[in-house]
Amino acid sequence: MTFLLIIMFSTALAGLSFHRMHLLSALLCLEGMMLVIFIGLSLWPNELSSAPFTTPLIMLTMSACEASLGLSLMIATARSHGNDNLKSLNLLQC
Repeated sequence: MTFLLIIMFSTALAGLSFHRMHLLSALLCLEGMMLVIFIGLSLWPNELSSAPFTTPLIMLTMSACEASLGLSLMIATARSHGNDNLKSLNLLQC
């Protein structure tokens, strides 16, 4: 099971590093990485009997906040620049 989680996380990381043309695809890869971490943290108490169960809930809450913040940034970028292409953004400009 650990090997599958590592493979899924690596696939999402490779997708993030190779397909960074649009902001939406980068956000989807980040969300996939967060879901793999959530699944790993949810399965961890099954292996260890004394692990707390609140850690996956905190991780899921942070993941939902990250997704909403990313989508709001994507909407703001699309409204100001007309598209969500990462190459058309000048991130050094104030």
